[in-house]
Amino acid sequence: MRMTMKRMKIFVLTVGLLSMSLLFNSCLDDDGYSLGKYWLGVATVESLENSQHYFKLDDGTSLWPAAGSYLGHNLNEGQRAWLNYTILSDSLSGFDHYVKVNGVDPILTKKIAEDLGEKNDSVYGIDPIKVEDIWIGDGYLNMIFAFNYGGAKRHFVNLLPAGDQAEAYQLEFRHNAYDDPPLTSVPSIVCFDLSGLPDTEGETVKLTVKVKTFSGDKTYELDYNSDKELITDRDPSGFDIENFERVN
Repeated sequence: MRMTMKRMKIFVLTVGLLSMSLLFNSCLDDDGYSLGKYWLGVATVESLENSQHYFKLDDGTSLWPAAGSYLGHNLNEGQRAWLNYTILSDSLSGFDHYVKVNGVDPILTKKIAEDLGEKNDSVYGIDPIKVEDIWIGDGYLNMIFAFNYGGAKRHFVNLLPAGDQAEAYQLEFRHNAYDDPPLTSVPSIVCFDLSGLPDTEGETVKLTVKVKTFSGDKTYELDYNSDKELITDRDPSGFDIENFERVN
């Protein structure tokens, strides 16, 4: 008896789902992964030619979201995010892991701002912060910092050029509290896209970031290479992102 088109579609869908289930179960059994385990990390949203998204960690690991849901977020290519995921398999179809996405929280991701000269102080602010962590990963300058917050206004943070063209790798972090009363200290995070800097042409250079802190001006010196294959080994996953305050 010939199978109707409707029955054929149901049959193919059932076989496909069964095959995927067997594949993931086999991977979990072989590699020791468990659906009860999860990992946290900062990731960059990457896109395929068909506009499907996947995630890349700062250590270069590529993650294909084979299960779970991250809909409802405006995740475009180049967006940075905190990613909570469960590993389903090792290397498969060109990705380091297939994963189940347990949760994704977009991180404020910005480009280097325009130098406004004499207007920098009034537009970008001169309010201090405390740097909790700073690192370069996947072509981004990432900062976890604390600032005094009153809850009246959302604060404004930016990264500016701090030198002339001959000093292209000198940058300055700015914070504008908009006169928000300093009632309590809160943490936050921001990632800055460094692709606007001159190509280092394979060389590793010193990138400096000047920051106004509560104890005075400080300059952080970091190794930078525009080649994204030269990656960081920083793991900032120990921070409690649920308590982070949003900034602009």
